[in-house]
Amino acid sequence: MDVQFFVQNVKDLCKKRGVKPTIACDESGAGKNLLNHIESRGSIPSVAKVQMLADYLGVTTSELLGEASGSSSAGIRIPVLGTIPAGIPLEAIEDILDWEEIPAAWGSGDRQYFGLRVRGDSMYPRYLEGDTVILRKETTCESGDDCAVLVNGDAATLKQVMIRGDGSLELRPTNPAYPPRIYSPAEIESFPVQIIGVVVELRRKIK
Repeated sequence: MDVQFFVQNVKDLCKKRGVKPTIACDESGAGKNLLNHIESRGSIPSVAKVQMLADYLGVTTSELLGEASGSSSAGIRIPVLGTIPAGIPLEAIEDILDWEEIPAAWGSGDRQYFGLRVRGDSMYPRYLEGDTVILRKETTCESGDDCAVLVNGDAATLKQVMIRGDGSLELRPTNPAYPPRIYSPAEIESFPVQIIGVVVELRRKIK
């Protein structure tokens, strides 16, 4: 998502409704200086702030982000995150690198999705650094699923999750240079070890 495009789109929508952008941002709860912060940081704000501003302006988040409307086949835009810190709700994370579109049908049944930019090579060759993975927000998974997992208060890690018969979890890298890590049921509770999303799709840009 182009930051300047987003800012200009907000200004155009405000102009149509006869309200100043600073007032719209302030009264919506997104923050009076939101647009200035966006331009100085070069990144789109959190999902929560996008939703606040969209609600105030009477548009959908897709329209606010510049997605074409009026088509029954229009998709849903989801944020691509750089990191997922522990203890911060996904919708409040400010580290949005980009936006991806997923089929509207995926959102049925109140299912939620987010993107995560792959960093490092622990999941090579299945995932390469810079890849974008689309994840369905979940707190459980099937054994063998690739998941975003929070461990001991650190940022989320992407690993294959193997569920053992005794209830322990093995976080398994696909790169043999990295050892797997096994957590007992007691460690899962005490650290804690939390599954926050299951990979449903890989998106790789050809350079």
